[in-house]
Amino acid sequence: MKKNDTQIGEFILEKLKEKNRSISWLAKQIDCDKSNLCKILKHSHYIHYDLIYRISQALDEDFFAYGTQKLKKGNSGNIHHKMW
Repeated sequence: MKKNDTQIGEFILEKLKEKNRSISWLAKQIDCDKSNLCKILKHSHYIHYDLIYRISQALDEDFFAYGTQKLKKGNSGNIHHKMW
């Protein structure tokens, strides 16, 4: 993975900040333990599809579109399962 590749967890944290929401708020919305969610978003290179789906619903954002945009820009070589 290149240095300029933003991981999906970082992107979700940015959106949380933009919407003035906390990890605690998100954890309650998706029925997830706050400490586990924090660890996943900040340190994991892999986020399960179902979790991204639930986060997308809670934040009213399409986090799958982020990956699609990267594919359309021709960065498909930089997208792999570890980023999600």
